[in-house]
Amino acid sequence: MEYKDKKYTYLGGLVHGISTLATGMKTSIKVYFRKKVTEQYPENRKELKMFDRFRGTLNMPHNENNEHRCVACGLCQMACPNDTIKVTSETVETEDGKKKKILATYEYDLGACMFCQLCVNACPHDAITFDQNFEHAVFDRTKLVLKLNHDGSKVIEKKKEV
Repeated sequence: MEYKDKKYTYLGGLVHGISTLATGMKTSIKVYFRKKVTEQYPENRKELKMFDRFRGTLNMPHNENNEHRCVACGLCQMACPNDTIKVTSETVETEDGKKKKILATYEYDLGACMFCQLCVNACPHDAITFDQNFEHAVFDRTKLVLKLNHDGSKVIEKKKEV
């Protein structure tokens, strides 16, 4: 009998097999007698806290004035390997006569996202983050396509130095 380039006699192979079985059983018995930790999931939703690095749903934080940090540069859209992000921008003219690109819609397909966080890392303005929400079960996949910017929202204006 051969085992990983070692030759065993009949009794040697039997002893080796019993010793490896005992090693596996030792691990199983240790786990069996550990204190059990059971999450009562549907009932404990209120106090359930995911760990800090958990990647739930992508979101775009808005302040109390319905302003966000997204300047519609499209770096997150280019960084996404699954094309789950679609940034639509508009060009408007400011009072100074300059043309400025503003965010029209920011669509995110949660069903195709693989939560790699490349979009969050690519964003130079920290406009998007992952939150702690993990309940994404729906019957219709179209409900997983989310619009992240709120209606009527605009980018936070930089403070002009005088």
